[in-house]
Amino acid sequence: MRRQLLLGLLAMGAGATLPLDSARAQSYPSKPIRIIVPFAVGGSSDIMARALGKQLAEQMNAQVIVENRPGGGGGPAMQAVVSAPADGHTLLYGTIGTNSVAPVLFKNLPVDAARDLLPVSVLALNPSVLIVNASLPIQSLQDLIRYAKANPGKLSYASAGNGSISHLATELLKTTAQIDLLHVPYKGGGAASADLLAGNVSMMIETVTNAVTLAKTGKVRAIANSGSRRWPTLPDLPTFAEAGLPGYQVDSWTGLFVAAGTPAPIVERLNAELVKAARDPGYRTAMRNIDVEAVSSTPQEFAGFVRAEMDKWARVVKLTGTKVD
Repeated sequence: MRRQLLLGLLAMGAGATLPLDSARAQSYPSKPIRIIVPFAVGGSSDIMARALGKQLAEQMNAQVIVENRPGGGGGPAMQAVVSAPADGHTLLYGTIGTNSVAPVLFKNLPVDAARDLLPVSVLALNPSVLIVNASLPIQSLQDLIRYAKANPGKLSYASAGNGSISHLATELLKTTAQIDLLHVPYKGGGAASADLLAGNVSMMIETVTNAVTLAKTGKVRAIANSGSRRWPTLPDLPTFAEAGLPGYQVDSWTGLFVAAGTPAPIVERLNAELVKAARDPGYRTAMRNIDVEAVSSTPQEFAGFVRAEMDKWARVVKLTGTKVD
């Protein structure tokens, strides 16, 4: 009898949970939504997050606040999301760096990104571009590979710092093409770009937006696009695969995450709003204006994508012995 009573109580509890979660979803949002950005004000992620916040505020008839929690490999931002109630009112604007690289590179993050955060949808994609100083006798990716093999260690590459995507993407290039390049880390992409323009370093893998700007100076030459297809603002620039290096692909991405334990109906509601945003002409134009493609996915698709990305960068970190201070 005790066993039957216990089973009955458990069944009642399980039955009561679903209506409660559904009721929360119907009343969601019941207070301002916070989007936590792991970077400082004014950067590309901040700009994209504020555009998304404006779009969601209009769609959901809600107040959306963007908060910046930079530094620590994204740890402070992730901690802010995980520490808040798991009710869909505190969201993480995650990136390839914070949610696929940092978890395999930093040993002391305050959050287990794979365990403590739920993917809701991918938000945006854009490739990077390999650029070289125009004074070098390099016109193509194959030229660069031949030059590097004939002059091992002579070509130097700039990055935005140890563990940055510009660093690891070039390490992936080194291992894929089997070439030797000298890493010169900087404290941010601005300083790295300046030294590339000055000819103090040979090359860099940079975001497509910055690469287009730098190429217009005539002091650097764009060689290849790291994405899966040609990019609208650089239609004549081949992908790495088209340029003779199949298997090399790096797409920078951003996506929205919530704390683990957030009710499924709220995750589904958020996902539906993000799908709607990605189809909105005004929002898509705003993204295109900063050389980003607005996209969306199901939570399940995004979760699989994030796991694959973490595995990919874990292999690069292990293979290259990359470490951060």
